Amino acid sequence: MAMYDLKTLLSENTYPGRGIVIGKSADGKSAMIAYFIMGRSVNSRNRIFERFDGGMRTKAFDESKLSDPHLIIYNPYLTTKGGNIDIITNGDQTDTIYNYINENGEDGCAFVKALHTREFEDDEPNYTPRISGIIHYAPENTFHYELSILKSANGDGSVCNRYFYSYTPRDGFGHFIHTYKCDGNPIPSFFGEPEEVALPNTAKELADICWENLNEDNKVSLFVRQIPLDGSEPTEIIINKNK
Repeated sequence: MAMYDLKTLLSENTYPGRGIVIGKSADGKSAMIAYFIMGRSVNSRNRIFERFDGGMRTKAFDESKLSDPHLIIYNPYLTTKGGNIDIITNGDQTDTIYNYINENGEDGCAFVKALHTREFEDDEPNYTPRISGIIHYAPENTFHYELSILKSANGDGSVCNRYFYSYTPRDGFGHFIHTYKCDGNPIPSFFGEPEEVALPNTAKELADICWENLNEDNKVSLFVRQIPLDGSEPTEIIINKNK
């Protein structure tokens, strides 16, 4: 049994902020990714997810209402040209990781090295953490994944602490990391290890769990990607509150 129930974690928290879930489907046949964004301001809520070849971007739903693209317009998801690595993050550090791998290759430490060039977001007094995930696919129908969070030292904006976690996947289990512990002013950063959660078999089931339990007022967009380990075509779901 997983340590936490994803449905409960989402339904009992009005503002986890942005969140990443990575793991393995219950039947052991697929890698699973979920990423969601939330917003309290008009600017943050004025967004949609849009897929493009090789990745997925955030985009202003109504360009006339976009007051500041800083920190809210970025590529949350990118896949490397060979398709053997998926990168998912809550900011433009997706590009930092992607570019580092393209320029230096993947030596097993690229994720860590790339993120050591970055810090938390410059949105004082929240100092929103940068959360990141990466999946490495192997030829033997296997994979492993890593998660990271870069955050201030309990609100001290002069210090950036970087945490990294590496996982061997287990059937039906994943890990959930999000930017905020809960709502507040300033908003308290996530703390502790990524939360171990149970995962279903399909992208549709995972999308339903996430979207139906995110706070109705604050949820904005959701991206779910299911990657069959036998090499067949991935399944992707994008849900945007703005339509």
